[in-house]
Amino acid sequence: MPEHVPVLIAGGGPSGLAVAIELGRAGIRCLVIEPRETVGTDRPRAKTTSVRTMELLRRWGLADRVRDVAPLPVSYAQDVVFCTAVTGREITRFPNAFGLFAHRRDEFAECGQQIPQPAVEAVLREAAAELPAVELRTGHRVAEVRDGADGVRAEIAGPGGSRYVVDAGYLIGCDGANGVSRAAIGARFSGGSGELPNLNITFRVPGLTEEALCARGVHYWVLGPDGGGIVGRMDLDGTWWAIAHGVDARAGTGDPAALVRRMLGRELDVEVLATDPWAARMLLADRYRGERVFLVGDAAHLNPPWGGHGYNTAIGDAVNLAWKLVAVLRGWAGPALLDSYEAERRPVAEQTIADAATQETQLAWAYAHADIDADTSAGTARRAEVAKALAAKRVEFHSLGLVLGYHYAGSPIVVDDGSPVPKHEPLTYHGSARPGARLPHRWLPDGSSLYDHLGSGFTLLRLDGAADVTPFVREAEKRRVPLTVLDARGLADPDSYRAVLLLVRPDQHVAWRGDDAADAAAVLDTVLGS
Repeated sequence: MPEHVPVLIAGGGPSGLAVAIELGRAGIRCLVIEPRETVGTDRPRAKTTSVRTMELLRRWGLADRVRDVAPLPVSYAQDVVFCTAVTGREITRFPNAFGLFAHRRDEFAECGQQIPQPAVEAVLREAAAELPAVELRTGHRVAEVRDGADGVRAEIAGPGGSRYVVDAGYLIGCDGANGVSRAAIGARFSGGSGELPNLNITFRVPGLTEEALCARGVHYWVLGPDGGGIVGRMDLDGTWWAIAHGVDARAGTGDPAALVRRMLGRELDVEVLATDPWAARMLLADRYRGERVFLVGDAAHLNPPWGGHGYNTAIGDAVNLAWKLVAVLRGWAGPALLDSYEAERRPVAEQTIADAATQETQLAWAYAHADIDADTSAGTARRAEVAKALAAKRVEFHSLGLVLGYHYAGSPIVVDDGSPVPKHEPLTYHGSARPGARLPHRWLPDGSSLYDHLGSGFTLLRLDGAADVTPFVREAEKRRVPLTVLDARGLADPDSYRAVLLLVRPDQHVAWRGDDAADAAAVLDTVLGS
């Protein structure tokens, strides 16, 4: 076990691995401590990798690798179907849910992907192992953390009762809701839990044929007077997952196989592979950092699963913090840059939790309506009534405004240009180049994405060839800031970006925009937290 590392990462789940990959690609040495020896595949956990997360995976060259291992290709299904049973009647559907499109879209560089979290973790583990600067120690856990102004001391518990002490410049707490990182900085969760108990079930049902399904869907939301839940394929070989709503497995209620048969609507042979009871939690830490300890992902926020935003928000946390750590450890920004992490990411988690929490109320209403499956005129009318009411759940499945439209307009490292701050519209994404927003995407004539041409550090987009970029180049060289000048003439309309120059951060968010580079020194001072 190393005695000292620049960065120690507590937890090697998706967020911890994302931090490690971002650091490792920049040559920053880091040690990842993860209790699990292997990534279990019998519990899918998160299943939705969002458009934005896929874009971030593309930054690392991993988007295609994730799609290659996804057991359910996007081409199979893109719709969420509400029904009386998986083999019953369709009530309503939401097409292209979760940004699932079989063909590319102008608004983003990558479409969403349905894939079990363990499959994504396996790709991230492989990618981390390919980076010489990253060391992953499985079978170990961070047992104790002592934060300090000059560094962190952590006690690592290993197999057979072994103990190690590691000193680190920084510790990134990706150890989840029950880890030690949050307590080490005195942070506390606040929020609540959902009213419905739930039971995750992974199962095989070889006898369920494609022809028996009420429709082809990526998720089936089953409604009925005796309860229901969500069912979806894990693969195309007969393995499925389900969430039975309103089932308190801890109280001994509900036979998993019987619950599955009820949602399927057929008396089929069901092999239960795994079960997990849970309740939705809406919790947010009151702080994201101590002195040298930072919280990422579930250590900082617990999102309800509606909309599939929890793990995706964690990846956003990881990239936001990690590029700033690279800047500090490489010496082209001061430690004050790290103060912007909480200022930028905590409001995103707060808004995401608030949006997702509203969905459980709509779900409870739908379950309260009986006679939905009756083969009568009254049953038809009731299904139409429920379908109309379910329109309120559209925001759960069509949330590109939330996924792509979050911004850092109030950040201390964004140069405010006085333009209107984009309104929060979770349903609809309106691209904006306002400082703090994600750079609006463009496909280039050669078929590549504009994002593919951004540098690993800052990128200065020049939309007008007459614009002088020399002041930025000179000031960046003085500060040793990696700066790529990208001549984007003809690739984007300056009027749509409302400027001829845009300074883009490593995480693809706009840091500054303007029509001349006269204030380059002041701009770089701001965006680097000087």
